[in-house]
Amino acid sequence: MVYAKTKLFDKELQECAEYFKALAHPARLQILKYLAKTKTCITGDISEELPLSRTTVNQHLTELKRVGLIKGVVDGVKTNYCLNPQKVEELKRITKIFLSEIEVDNDLKCQ
Repeated sequence: MVYAKTKLFDKELQECAEYFKALAHPARLQILKYLAKTKTCITGDISEELPLSRTTVNQHLTELKRVGLIKGVVDGVKTNYCLNPQKVEELKRITKIFLSEIEVDNDLKCQ
């Protein structure tokens, strides 16, 4: 039986990879920063805040929603977007753990 290669890694690494994959585009980072800065849910077109088409922004929003970093609630013909505080805190926790595990000795020299 063939297994997905991701199954060879523990659950925490898989979670990290999913978050990092979702963060791997500057537009997604900008969306998160914008939602954090506004401190409220945004109704309307977030594409006005980015130098990208509405379709492209919607694809990035979909990826952020997929990992749960943002919530998108449909209200009639519009969608309200906001950060998901629980998932943002989880991302912070997972990232902190991951980075603490790869601390580098500044005196280490590659040859």
